[in-house]
Amino acid sequence: MEEFHKVRRLPPYVFEQVNRLKASARSQGADIIDLGMGNPDLPTPKAIVDKLCEVVRDPRTHRYSSSRGIPGLRRAQAAYYQRRFGVKLNPDTQVVATLGSKEGFANMAQAITAPGDVILCPNPTYPIHAFGFIMSGGVIRSLQVEPDDGFIPAVERGIRHSIPKPLALILNYPSNPTALVASLDFYKDVVAFAKKNDIIILSDLAYSEIYFDGNPPPSVLQVPGAMDVCVEFTSMSKTFSMPGWRMGFAVGNERLISALTRVKSYLDYGAFTPIQVAAAHALNGDGADIEEVREVYHKRRDVMVDSFSRAGWTIPAPAASMFAWAPIPEQFRHLGSLEFSKLLIEHADVAVAPGIGFGEHGDDYVRVALVENEHRIRQAARNIKKFLATTAKQPNNVVPLAAHR
Repeated sequence: MEEFHKVRRLPPYVFEQVNRLKASARSQGADIIDLGMGNPDLPTPKAIVDKLCEVVRDPRTHRYSSSRGIPGLRRAQAAYYQRRFGVKLNPDTQVVATLGSKEGFANMAQAITAPGDVILCPNPTYPIHAFGFIMSGGVIRSLQVEPDDGFIPAVERGIRHSIPKPLALILNYPSNPTALVASLDFYKDVVAFAKKNDIIILSDLAYSEIYFDGNPPPSVLQVPGAMDVCVEFTSMSKTFSMPGWRMGFAVGNERLISALTRVKSYLDYGAFTPIQVAAAHALNGDGADIEEVREVYHKRRDVMVDSFSRAGWTIPAPAASMFAWAPIPEQFRHLGSLEFSKLLIEHADVAVAPGIGFGEHGDDYVRVALVENEHRIRQAARNIKKFLATTAKQPNNVVPLAAHR
């Protein structure tokens, strides 16, 4: 039977191949250290859980909720932006709650994309940034991901070689998967360029609070005039260890927020009201919960960089996010990221995310998530050290898996 049109436009889900191999290894008794999916292992802070339990006992909260987010939640998000970024938002017209930033991005694509619209998107990047628009009938033109002096010239080339003119530009800093961070000066240049060329900016700031070395990542909305062309997406998944709660936000330009709100109104009734109340309670907190989460990831980052380096695999220390973007060791680079990821499961009992899953320009890398405790990260390093030592002596041992490409 022929596949449906939208399904045909999607490539094979490469992460599923790693997941199947991981599940098979576990079924045979292997203790797989899973550094693949960015699924936080930390518990949601007790005060947030307690607030949920308190509110859920009220039967009035069991009814349909509000798709755009209850007023108290939208006010809490606006207050957070004022405190953290100095950005003033109208909670009634410039804030909408989403079921995580992923759903927000996908529904924004549905709201603004006409068939054939061109979207400028970093490569590598988080898959929904591209495929949300592909599923909506858009066309992706890939850009370099580094937020440096080469970014604007790359966007200019994208505009020159695109018919029709691009509709929107995707930004994602701190980046998933590369962990790169943008400066406020970079955002100023991009906003000026977008306004000059009448292009929408969609910024994914899901990792705004997971940063290290004392440099909080800025918001593009801090740039004067950015509100004219920008919408920014944030998530509570990593900031408050609430991934399963599915709570995020889109904020910014009123016209774009209105379009997203209208599409969402046809698709969902919003998150369960007690979840929204608990989320508002978290956002209105003193920030101690955020600091604790950040410190855990900071320690894990340092342990991973140090222990993996001692194992023979040098990984640059990420400045932010809960990931490291790790170059594949030179002796395995010819295999590509998918086959290397399979080798790590097969021979080191370690799972990582193949870089090819984030775009073809990621194939020389794997993404390593800081979602295991320090003891398990050190164990992963010991396993990898044995794997590298063994393959150095017996390189033919890795040929059978590579042959599956």
